[in-house]
Amino acid sequence: MRPPRTYAGTRTAVLHRGAVVATVPVALAALLAGAGPAGAATTGTPGVGDPYFPLSGNGGYHVGHYDLNLRYDPTGRRLDGKAVLTVRATQKLTRFNLDLNGLKVTALTVDNVKAGFRRSGQELIVSPPRALNRNQTFKVAVAYTGVPGPVIDPDGSKDGWIPTDDGAFVAGEPQGAMTWFPGNSHPKDKSSYDFTITVPQGRTAVANGVFLGQKTAGGRTTFRWRQTEPMAAYLATATVGKFKVEQYTTPSGIKVYNAVDPREAAASAAVLKKLPSVLEWEAKLFGPYPYRAAGAIVDRAPQVGYALETQTRPVYDRAPALSTLVHESAHQWFGDSVTLTSWKDIWLNEGFATYTEWLYAEQHGGPSAQKTFDERYATAADDALWSFPPADPGSGANIFARPVYDRGAMALHKLRTTTGDRAFFQILRTWAAQHRNGHGTTAQFTALAERVSGKDLDQLFRTWIGTKGKPSAP
Repeated sequence: MRPPRTYAGTRTAVLHRGAVVATVPVALAALLAGAGPAGAATTGTPGVGDPYFPLSGNGGYHVGHYDLNLRYDPTGRRLDGKAVLTVRATQKLTRFNLDLNGLKVTALTVDNVKAGFRRSGQELIVSPPRALNRNQTFKVAVAYTGVPGPVIDPDGSKDGWIPTDDGAFVAGEPQGAMTWFPGNSHPKDKSSYDFTITVPQGRTAVANGVFLGQKTAGGRTTFRWRQTEPMAAYLATATVGKFKVEQYTTPSGIKVYNAVDPREAAASAAVLKKLPSVLEWEAKLFGPYPYRAAGAIVDRAPQVGYALETQTRPVYDRAPALSTLVHESAHQWFGDSVTLTSWKDIWLNEGFATYTEWLYAEQHGGPSAQKTFDERYATAADDALWSFPPADPGSGANIFARPVYDRGAMALHKLRTTTGDRAFFQILRTWAAQHRNGHGTTAQFTALAERVSGKDLDQLFRTWIGTKGKPSAP
């Protein structure tokens, strides 16, 4: 996501559904079940224990599928929604929480029976009519309404449902999903999605996955989308605006849907034309593209200041640079398909996407990755680049700061020069394949790198991602 919130491929630079229920890996089930205290009674915890966002997500259950039915009026900025969640309890539950910020809940049922609920900040606390047994699958239906708005992140930027002059720019990293639908809003919990979005005729509503069609009646148009591969809530979008739409299928069978604000169309055309070749190039490096659909949402949202790798279809707040397109496309492997389990591991997303920019430049007539590395290393020792280790930014305020992106990329370059190209690219392909549609941690990546390369890499990783300050030698 967003490069160090500026504009270049993410937050700073620009800072870069027939319901199909996503299965949950055994390891993830253990993570979710263990989110609460050992021996906890029958109450799901309000949060999964993330050190930077302690109330994000919830314990005691896994959401397999979200069916979101939304109706949005850009003039009055009112959102009416119904979310039906297909859920499996990972412990016995007499009470559980959903994340929902701001919007008014008008009805809530569990398995079609009215359930009790109350609000406490971002927590929607649900009391089902009867206890839910461990491993029981059930449906939660929540009807809600209101005027959604963004949340302010620890670094001062906005994410979530961000109104624009013709609709809404919807980008949920790290905590904005709760501004427009109730859910288990932490990357640990990945789910499949169906979206049905109704907007005034003349507007377009764009979500994740495969476009299933649209229908206009009574001055309104309804758009349907399906994301079958598991997706973290922060990667969901329902962006609305007046868009010029382009659809095609690539030679490899990927369904592309681009939605571009007409005011950004001319500036976007040349870069968007390269999307199929960028995805093909990345697939050669990292392994098969993880999804059936791809594309881009190019909005005009100057108040946002970043792009985001919303799954299958990144959203850009303006016409993207080619480097930004490369960055957000790389996230489809690193961040979207292989998803972090703790926000402190964000370098696994941003360092990898940033290094992909370096690789693309190196292989397409630009500077070598070594030259880019050397330029970064020449930065003074008191520069912010060296202010904290990429593998532990220290707080939510730092997860989109420069060390995560640039120093994370530098660590990967050191890994490449230490192990050699053959082993390095095998590490990346193996990482993407072994954790496809799942999760990964820094410890797992470093262990994989040592196993594939046959080298002791402890000192390398300690120096480049685990220690603050400028390393004494490049």
